[in-house]
Amino acid sequence: MFNKLSKGENKISVTGLGYVGLPIALEFGRKFSVVGYDIDAERVKMLNVGIDEGNDIEPEAFKGTNVLFTTDLNELANCNFHIIAVPTPVDEHKVPDLSPLISATKSIAGILKHGDYIVYESTVFPGCTEDICLPVLEKSSGLKLNTDFKLGYSPERINPGDVQYTLKNVIKIVSGSDAEALENISAIYSEIIIPGVYQASSIKVAEAAKILENTQRDLNIALMNELSIILDKMNVNTYEVIEAAGTKWNFHKYKPGLVGGHCIGVDPYYLTYKAIELGYEPYVILGGRKVNDNMAFYVARRCMQKLIEAGKNLTDSRILVMGLTFKENVSDIRNSKVADLVQELLSFGLHVDVTEPNVSSNEVKSEYNFELLEEVKDKYDAIIIAVAHKEYLTLEEDYFLSLAKENCLLIDIKGIYRNKFTKFNYWSL
Repeated sequence: MFNKLSKGENKISVTGLGYVGLPIALEFGRKFSVVGYDIDAERVKMLNVGIDEGNDIEPEAFKGTNVLFTTDLNELANCNFHIIAVPTPVDEHKVPDLSPLISATKSIAGILKHGDYIVYESTVFPGCTEDICLPVLEKSSGLKLNTDFKLGYSPERINPGDVQYTLKNVIKIVSGSDAEALENISAIYSEIIIPGVYQASSIKVAEAAKILENTQRDLNIALMNELSIILDKMNVNTYEVIEAAGTKWNFHKYKPGLVGGHCIGVDPYYLTYKAIELGYEPYVILGGRKVNDNMAFYVARRCMQKLIEAGKNLTDSRILVMGLTFKENVSDIRNSKVADLVQELLSFGLHVDVTEPNVSSNEVKSEYNFELLEEVKDKYDAIIIAVAHKEYLTLEEDYFLSLAKENCLLIDIKGIYRNKFTKFNYWSL
């Protein structure tokens, strides 16, 4: 497979051109011939002129690549190494929603040929690739694993907004359905990954490694969030405690915050779902998820408590929330816990304005049914800096004072202004 790709005799397909699939398609497009497939016609149209509307990829990254972006599934029939990188969300009950994955699998199965490879990058629970996707591939294609086609799993490690740890700069875990598959998948990915690849002993190990990466981070942040709640009752600043504890050589400086997005806030549920299916109750993981999922509501309640303590009338109070995306310096608002914070404040009848420099108001309206403020003109009883965007890091205290009513509450969720402002009623996690 690798030799034929190198000679231009075979092509790579990438199904799903989101924040994971697009960088893969572009990097492989510098070495091989690639077809990028997505069902979003408008997105494909923009990608073909070198524009990523999500702003994760700069226009320069499209230059020098041999990639055809298409919504025509027939184009994938000419490919031989198929990568599936579609979303794997959870539903409203926190149950894995595998419908995009199954749909993509059926599409690839319909054009699968003898000698083809299929590699999954979507985050799943251990066993999903072989126990759920493989039967669909074999049934729909009439082909047999390792006799007619090869299977692999290589978990994505894309960190949106991170310019240091990019796709090509991070070791890539790879796995295959047999030794030959592992050898070829390793060789192909090694062409675009500078530090090289790590060969997992099995597909299940590779799947579990991805889940572990995000679950570990989720639990550590949950510990900091729970610590923040406890310390707040003692009137002790969490960030000062973290700095003090950080003087020990083996202390890891995780920080409290709102855990949203489509990785850390979602992936642990794939592991807990599988654990419960196997008859084990994952108390620690679910406990961490409960803490993190409730933090937006905790911040909203503390905001209202602080306003009452300051003598404010809640029904007359005006709140400004700065930042809506799930993390700093990205344009992705999916599963934003800031939106939960806003909705909680609105449910108590407070007037809430929201600003966000990286997202359009129409997108917010469509996703969360409220709009962004075009220009900040009013005075506020509370200002909540919810996301540490670069646009906010250089703002001075005078700027916030110009927006503040008397005895204004400043809630600094990420602690970026700690010990910098003296004229506010200040609170942070």
